[in-house]
Amino acid sequence: MTRKYFGTDGIRGHVGDSVMSPDFVLRLGWAAGRVLAAGGGKKVLIGKDTRISGYMFESALEAGLSAAGVDIHLLGPMPTPGIAYLTRTLRASAGIVISASHNPYYDNGIKFFAGDGGKLDDALEAAIEAELDGALRFAGDDALGKAHRVSDAAGRYIEFCKSTVPLGLNFQGLKVALDCANGATYAIAPHVFRELGAEVEVIGDQPDGVNINAGCGSTHVGPLRRRVVESGCDVGLAFDGDGDRVIMVDAEGEVLDGDELLYIIARERHETDGYAGGVVGTQMTNLGTEKAVKALGLAFRRARVGDRYVLETLRETGWLLGGESSGHLICLDRTSTGDGVVAGLQVLAAMERSGRSLAELRGGVERLPQRLINVPVERRFDPMQVASSAAAVSRAQTRLGDQGRVLLRPSGTEPLIRVMVEGEDDALVSRLAEDIAEHVSEAARQL
Repeated sequence: MTRKYFGTDGIRGHVGDSVMSPDFVLRLGWAAGRVLAAGGGKKVLIGKDTRISGYMFESALEAGLSAAGVDIHLLGPMPTPGIAYLTRTLRASAGIVISASHNPYYDNGIKFFAGDGGKLDDALEAAIEAELDGALRFAGDDALGKAHRVSDAAGRYIEFCKSTVPLGLNFQGLKVALDCANGATYAIAPHVFRELGAEVEVIGDQPDGVNINAGCGSTHVGPLRRRVVESGCDVGLAFDGDGDRVIMVDAEGEVLDGDELLYIIARERHETDGYAGGVVGTQMTNLGTEKAVKALGLAFRRARVGDRYVLETLRETGWLLGGESSGHLICLDRTSTGDGVVAGLQVLAAMERSGRSLAELRGGVERLPQRLINVPVERRFDPMQVASSAAAVSRAQTRLGDQGRVLLRPSGTEPLIRVMVEGEDDALVSRLAEDIAEHVSEAARQL
């Protein structure tokens, strides 16, 4: 499907621009309400992260949905996976998230969950886009939707997160540092880990509307690394602004990305629970992770980049475990979508059940050198359609041979072209990545 507004993860943009303006979001709420009401849906949840613009867009969505005759249940600040969970358990027809995930505060976005807690399917997204181009019509004076506040949303989700850890297992004696990115996990994650027995230190838990993801969280792990080492923590977890990603740090301050965490969870499931299904990664997943998963006797498949594509592949195969290098990890035996808190709990459970440290658990993965460069662009384009950048890619692949990979792709969430080169020689990988990135940057300047 060719989308006019929806990207790989909902609708996202700079606050005040065309799709992230109050009038557009009001119409989006109305269009979504019309589509849902036509299918019998009369109950929609709205949650948000801690961005200052969330208040404005929450009100706009509420007005649009009400005009379409749909009742609204407001969750307040809530991690994206928590909204997915509550959509399912409160029997809503859809859940709406106001968040731009790991982006700065001046961006925001809208994404939807279906009633089962999974991503909205393409057909419904297409139907919403079609309604957006129509004339706004009210449901009727006596049929407008009502708004309600869900006062116990955080408590419900905290209990769910705790339930994903096997009964009888606790984290007493474990010292854990959390970086909540001044985002949606700030009032939830510390409770979860403390109530499971861990001693917890927290940073990034003072949101002010503009400091979300600012020098903290899963995209800026330096502060967490320092806190872990200085405080003598056993492990650190960094979430992103909306709580669907997690990156972890071992006791020595070494960083583990989503690839390594996915392997640790897969090995624990295989060794302890007898999991015999496969694992889904993406085109960005390090080749060392693929080899390590296969060495366990488990199948491995790559999906397109984006957690919705990982989820689609999991459903196609019937497997339970998948994720991305960025820290989107999906454990379908625990939840319906990527969940940073739940994924982190699974890794800590693996530590407790095995008696091994995080550094020891990562030992089964021999990562190949990989260099990722994000090239800023004014507008998206296909760099492989530009002769100079295509030639640079061809030269790089020739140099790497069968022992490496080159990947160029536009970001689905930011105005960037991502250049990834992977191979056995670290210095060569860096040189080739920088050469390709320079050609892509030059192509972007000439557009």
